[in-house]
Order: sequence, then C-alpha cells, then structure tokens
Amino acid sequence: MKLLPTLLFTIFLMCNFSAQKKEICRYTKTPTGYLMVLRENDDVLAQIENLAKTENIPSASFTGIGFAREVTFGFYDFQAKKFNPKTFKKVEMGSLTGSIAWNEKGPSIHVHGVATDEKFDAYGGHLLSLHVGTGSMEIYVNVNDKKLERKIEQPLNANVLQLNCQQ
Repeated sequence: MKLLPTLLFTIFLMCNFSAQKKEICRYTKTPTGYLMVLRENDDVLAQIENLAKTENIPSASFTGIGFAREVTFGFYDFQAKKFNPKTFKKVEMGSLTGSIAWNEKGPSIHVHGVATDEKFDAYGGHLLSLHVGTGSMEIYVNVNDKKLERKIEQPLNANVLQLNCQQ
C-alpha cells in the first residue's frame, strides 16, 4: 500500500513530461507545397528555413498573414552596402511574400512584407526578422520543381537569385 502513492506520482510525472515534449505541428503537406501555422514567439524566418531543409525544398514562393510580436524591416543603403533596420512591435502582417532558394550555406530566404499597427499605419519592405505575436501566422508555401540558387553579386554586394535560361 505504501508503494501506491509513489507509483501514482511516477505515472503523473511521466505523463506531464511526455505532454511537455510533444512538439506542436507547424506545417502540413498540400497539393502545391505546404501550409505552415506558426504560433506565438516562433521565429518565422527560422521556421521557413527549417521547412526548406527538412523537406529538401528545391525552391519555392510563399505568402502569409498573421500577428507579429516584432518585425524588423531593412532598407538597403546602396552606398554603405548594408540594410538600415527599423523594428516595429505588436503589428499585424497584412502581407508577407517571399522566396526560398539555396546558397553555399543552405536555404536562402528572401521576404518582404507590410505590417500595420493599431492606428492602421502601414510599414513595409525587406524583412530582416519576424516573430509571431499573440495568435498565429499562416504561411502558404508553393514548391517549385527546379532548384534555384542565390549568389552575391557586385558592385552592390546583393544576394541575387540566379536563373539558368539554357534548361
């Protein structure tokens, strides 16, 4: 009889531990690619990159909408050859669009978007970082059959999508 409380406590701990380890499904296959549903605090660019690696996506385009805890846009300074960042908090992504290609380091994500605040002021441009806010973010990924690559081109030091028109 003395072992019963210990046994029950052990079962309780095992159930809680396995429930905590359960990974939330972040994407599912669709006829044209994948649907991602990201949750609060998810790093959107890291999740898209992870999808590209895990599913070995040759190239893709994607669109999305949802709530953002924080988004950082960058405006490219052509003389300094770098992005000047500006961060906005607690916004809604009214539009998110981008592409997946590859470079020598792995997946190369290029994404632009438009965010609005509670006053309906809009901000947009090239995304440097994006984290999901309260609620969720939905991203539809349309996979292409050809692998595309990006390479740094000079004189701008820009990461440019490469096309092979000979195929």
